[in-house]
Amino acid sequence: MSAGLLSSEVPLAEAFDLALVDLDGVAYKGHLPIAHAADGLAGARERGMRLVFVTNNASREPEDVAAQLSELAIPTLPDEVMTAAQACAALLRTRLEPGAKVLVVGGKGLVTAVSAAGFKVVASADDEPVAVAQGYSPELGWAQLAEAAYAVGRGAWHVASNLDLSLPTARGFAPGNGALVGAVVAATGVAPASAGKPSPTMYHLAVERAGAERVLVIGDRLDTDLAGAREGGYPGLHVLTGVSTARDAVLAEPGLRPAFLAADLRALLEPHPAPVLTDDWWVCGAAAAQVSDGVLRLGEASASPSGAAAPGAVGIDLVRVACAAAWAAVDAGEALDPATVPELTA
Repeated sequence: MSAGLLSSEVPLAEAFDLALVDLDGVAYKGHLPIAHAADGLAGARERGMRLVFVTNNASREPEDVAAQLSELAIPTLPDEVMTAAQACAALLRTRLEPGAKVLVVGGKGLVTAVSAAGFKVVASADDEPVAVAQGYSPELGWAQLAEAAYAVGRGAWHVASNLDLSLPTARGFAPGNGALVGAVVAATGVAPASAGKPSPTMYHLAVERAGAERVLVIGDRLDTDLAGAREGGYPGLHVLTGVSTARDAVLAEPGLRPAFLAADLRALLEPHPAPVLTDDWWVCGAAAAQVSDGVLRLGEASASPSGAAAPGAVGIDLVRVACAAAWAAVDAGEALDPATVPELTA
């Protein structure tokens, strides 16, 4: 798959038969809806696109996630949800025999997934577990982290549901599972395996379960959602409703780059043009961009672009050309001064 932006002459909901949709920052933010998410996903379903919601959160059951989505006008069934807890249990199965003791440090979603995978869930390092499965839970405290550290220190395999350092909530960013895993790592010096994004494990499981052939990953975080898409070989749509900004996308390394860009999920119902190189400028719609002498310059394609666009320049086409110009320059070995990349609003 190309490290640059892709084009689609038809709406993405028609070009792909399955979308793997992230939750926090894409479908909702904390307990609040995200503008146009419900309408965009409903329209995608009307065009025949199937949806599976894929989340790094391992604390909740698929039934709870489906219920929250349904309350936000996104009707969802439990089997349309794939959690990091399920991926964590699948990773445990690659090395452990059924009946093996696993110390679960996390919420009920992880307990259920590990139990359903055939393992014996224990709560203490003194039970001699052969593995520690760690996932996010808002109730997690020092005592549980200490049990995990004791078990890992005695040789138990440490498997994290994900390594997200932060968790978006309605009030801002809170410590994520990766921050809590970091406490165990600091105490033991042992690096854990991870089942969550950016590992593509969940994506592969969801695709296998759905039996899909043309798969689109939708996310808001370059370092998890889109990195996982790249690693798994799936095109990724970066929606600018969550963590990673348009500027982050412009400055992204090849392994973190999306294949498509969008302001919100209404983009599933639209074609996606890709920038083209014309007279040393990358052009898409009325927007144009180039990198010259390490400086990103933005302008209008209808005129002779000159100078740099002011911070706050708007339009998804402007984001597209900025990405195309920056990525092409960096990949060709040219320097790009990050200070010349403004904040862009789609």
